[in-house]
Amino acid sequence: MTTASPNQPPEPHKAREAAESFGVDAARYDRTRPGYPVEMIDRVIAAAPGRDFLDVGCGTGISSRGLQEAGCRVLGLDVDDRMADVARRKGLEVEVSRFEEWESDGRDFDAVVAAQTWHWIDPGAGAAKAARLLRQGGILAAVWNVAQPPPDLSRAFAEASRRATPPETAAMLEKAGPEKTAMEGYRPMFDSAAEGIRDSGRFTDPAEWRTTWDREYTRDEWLDQLPTGGIYTRLPKSRLDRLLEAVGDVIDRAGGAFTVRYTTVAVTAFRHDA
Repeated sequence: MTTASPNQPPEPHKAREAAESFGVDAARYDRTRPGYPVEMIDRVIAAAPGRDFLDVGCGTGISSRGLQEAGCRVLGLDVDDRMADVARRKGLEVEVSRFEEWESDGRDFDAVVAAQTWHWIDPGAGAAKAARLLRQGGILAAVWNVAQPPPDLSRAFAEASRRATPPETAAMLEKAGPEKTAMEGYRPMFDSAAEGIRDSGRFTDPAEWRTTWDREYTRDEWLDQLPTGGIYTRLPKSRLDRLLEAVGDVIDRAGGAFTVRYTTVAVTAFRHDA
């Protein structure tokens, strides 16, 4: 959701503390994170051979609910009991496990999807596991919402984050560079997913599907979602309060609201037998 997500370590699936931190405020996560555009949901469903979907890293069920509303039978899988509890209260069937270790008990699926979570999964092991779970012709779709605020605000947000966060976090933000676009930041995630798919030898050559859309945020809406970003979930309250104040000041100077351009990117491939 936030522009901080791409600033994870080069192999984020090894950063387990970060990967399993989102349940610290699961209700906020569910309330503030954006859904996924109907155009992308419909495209994935149309490409699948059937309607049995496994949602890997389903979290609170944001992506799963979109699939269910479109007529899919969805099983959610998440590593965090706190996130799973929210999803269950909203009507989703969820099992709790790391994907790489999960036992399917003979179940198979027409689609394995992962919305905003595939970078937390070992790309090679994840692709191999997905291939074992998919029916012939089934689709693997790793999906991300890439948020790009206006460039001047992106630079100001980055500077505010560097001033407010601990030295190790500030160093990550500095390395990312204030001029780097969100799409450039996410590119390693897309490439890693595609590489894992190719290395498995069980899929067609991966493709990228994209759709763009806009969402306007007020100051309060942006500050409400900011703590759900992976780089901020573990900040001490004093640091987080300082960050929110600094970012809020940036938005106030910009007029109190702004528009974010989202690009939803899906790295997709179809299981085939050699």
